[in-house]
Amino acid sequence: MAKQISCRRIDERTPSEDGQAGERVLVDRVWPEGVRRQGAPLDHWVREVAPSAELERWYDHDPLRFDEFRRRYLTELGDQEHRQAAARLRDLAERDGLVLLSAGHDLAHSHTAVLAEWLTGGDRRVSEPPGPTPAGSGPYGFRAAVSAAVAGLNSGALAFVMGTGIVSTALYVNGAATASAVLLWTALAGFAVLVPAYGWRLLRHRQRFVADLLGPRAFAFLTLAISSNVLAARIAPDGPIAVAGAFLAFGALGWLLLDYGIPLALITTLKRDPTFDQVNGTWFLWAVGSESVAVAAAVLARTTSGPVLPALAVVCWSVGLLQYLLTAAIVLARLLARPVRAEGLMTSVWIFMGAAAICVLAGVRLIALPPGTLLLTRPVIAGSSVVLWAFSSWLVPLLLALGVWRHALRRIPLHYDLGWWNLVFPIGMYAVTTHELGRATGTSWMTTLGRWEGWVAAVVWAVAFVAMVVTMLRRRLGGRARSGCPARRRRPGSPAPTPPETRP
Repeated sequence: MAKQISCRRIDERTPSEDGQAGERVLVDRVWPEGVRRQGAPLDHWVREVAPSAELERWYDHDPLRFDEFRRRYLTELGDQEHRQAAARLRDLAERDGLVLLSAGHDLAHSHTAVLAEWLTGGDRRVSEPPGPTPAGSGPYGFRAAVSAAVAGLNSGALAFVMGTGIVSTALYVNGAATASAVLLWTALAGFAVLVPAYGWRLLRHRQRFVADLLGPRAFAFLTLAISSNVLAARIAPDGPIAVAGAFLAFGALGWLLLDYGIPLALITTLKRDPTFDQVNGTWFLWAVGSESVAVAAAVLARTTSGPVLPALAVVCWSVGLLQYLLTAAIVLARLLARPVRAEGLMTSVWIFMGAAAICVLAGVRLIALPPGTLLLTRPVIAGSSVVLWAFSSWLVPLLLALGVWRHALRRIPLHYDLGWWNLVFPIGMYAVTTHELGRATGTSWMTTLGRWEGWVAAVVWAVAFVAMVVTMLRRRLGGRARSGCPARRRRPGSPAPTPPETRP
């Protein structure tokens, strides 16, 4: 039985500082830059166990692709080359324990974490290469595919609902009622599918669910609450108030549990990456969650009576504003004080702008409430909203320049992943915010600008949606082609064929 297996960066700690017993083994395919071979703090270098060069190029160290990367790497661990190298590591682990070393910055989303899980038997079944689907096993294959999809469900999957819901709102304020309704029903369908999938994953794959909840992207779970509040705010103006209230109740409860639960989990757990590199754009969802409750409560307060909803809106707006300022300071310190690799810069940084924009939208909704219902004066809310809108506008060119640096200068391939919806939501939110702030302040040019931005957001949504559908179809057709090929007979004693390469 394997003893303790841990993962460390090769340049982070020396063996004496680490305090971890066992053989120190470098498991990267390429020798890390800046580390001298002579006197390196390791005992072995087992490069054969690393992911294939093709898989590493596809993954590109993008945490949003980690679930699919994990599945593909576990498949590779079943081939002959990886199996022999893994057997060597398993022998070392059973004898003395093992410290897996890598030059990567985000070990929680690296092949070392998957390898440690595999060596301890955490998911040995998944590592077997997939064989051809037997005849007549279509329903089983479909159920297996659904189960695998739920097991690898991204914790921020409801970003699709967030982006679709806010673009529906942008089209609604532009007067495009039919297109807005289509996107609203699309968002509702996505919500109806993804929320049960979250529950299924929690029940059937609890360990992986909890691991994500304790990881650096734990704030992505707040998309569960935010998407519900976005739908509540969209339905309230001309839809059933009871339905909008139900979405707000669900979103507010989810926000209450996650807004406290995620920071508590991250603070109290010892299974954390101690480096500052774990900070990422999804941390802004902490503030977005509070502001989404404020927006939905303020919209519903205009159609109902009572002091509860206005008070909830003001409190959540104030809390979200402070959370945004705190998170902005942390993220900016991370971006300015630590080296930023192009492959590590994700579309989630656009939430930096989207979080500021939703603070403005919440403030605009508060200003529209009847007199005597606010705990703060209108000039305070209006002034804060204008300042935040100006800052969010200033961020747009900076974020565009970072995108050019990442894809044009650093030549990072542009492939669809869930992170695209982290781009759709901020653009749609900025469009709605600009339009509504212009209406609230009587600024006609701002209203016109917001209307044009709404159409830009609709185009971005359409591109992301088409890319998502095409990617899903390619993966499904590719899976059918692989499973439908009959297994070739091989002569006794000949080596087993390696699993077919899976391309994005």
